[in-house]
Amino acid sequence: MIAKTALKQFVYGLASVVVLGLGFTAEARAAAIIDNGTIQLGVDDFGQLNIPGPPSAVGTPSVGLRFLPTNNEATAAGCLCEGWGVADSISSVAAWANNNSGSANLILKSFSSTTDSATSIVANTTGIFEVTHKYIPDSRTPYLYRAEVTIKNTGSNAVDLRYRRVMDWDIEPTPFSEFSTIQGTAGASNVLFASNNGFAGSNPLEGSSSLGATGDFTDVGPFDHGALFDFGFGLLEAGKSFSFDIFYGAAPTETLALSALAAVGAEVYSFGQPAGGAESGEPNTFIFAFKGVGGSPVVPIPTPALLPGLIGLGLTVWRKRKGGTVQEQANG
Repeated sequence: MIAKTALKQFVYGLASVVVLGLGFTAEARAAAIIDNGTIQLGVDDFGQLNIPGPPSAVGTPSVGLRFLPTNNEATAAGCLCEGWGVADSISSVAAWANNNSGSANLILKSFSSTTDSATSIVANTTGIFEVTHKYIPDSRTPYLYRAEVTIKNTGSNAVDLRYRRVMDWDIEPTPFSEFSTIQGTAGASNVLFASNNGFAGSNPLEGSSSLGATGDFTDVGPFDHGALFDFGFGLLEAGKSFSFDIFYGAAPTETLALSALAAVGAEVYSFGQPAGGAESGEPNTFIFAFKGVGGSPVVPIPTPALLPGLIGLGLTVWRKRKGGTVQEQANG
């Protein structure tokens, strides 16, 4: 673990030296650090996360996904391993963006931002895809940012649309030693594969891989790993577009994280929690989730204070249904 951590820090440090040596800044790259007062994101040109920014609580000099109440970072403490990829499985055309494993076959069309939003529009070099990632605060909860993803088929033939999103959880205050959870994939028709390999590349066609956990799993760890999701959205005709949502965020506890997911109707998700935080999720449970991927919305766990009311409501509904059934039988 020590050797692996040191290697990650060395790679990050080398990348920082190169960036500084060339005189690049977040503004020069057109990237942006945005926040809603609770969640902060560092969005790079092509729509991937992790860019240079103010230090976190433990001194991480990049911003990927950060929880401002604790100033803890989730994706940038080691390698800048967060990214996405799009592909057509028929023609094997693929394009992807990742600040650790590399980006390929993408052209930046535009990047715009405000203090709390950022929009990246890219095209692949062969003219088959246009991909928009629009990051905006979600008014339903302060604990989540919504990334509206729209993929347009700009080619002349139908494509078999694939999309990958991957991140290495480095959950502070114990980066490189975290618990990873993935849930909702078993019932989501568009999920082709999911695992805890946050170090995988972003090419959707490179094949599946894991660090010992696949599909749905809970509180695996603590060690250095993350979350990988491969999606298959079926045939997309020429000139047509397909959209879905990604959510990035964090909450002070796991219960509040689940409530946030329920508020936005998320279907598939991963939690990243620090060592010692698997049960309560304190001091921060980080969130990576999807909606519009063929799954069922997350149902929050009722808090103890709500249980008596929910039980009473259930009894009332049961009595009404029972009474209605008896009445119907009597009338019959």
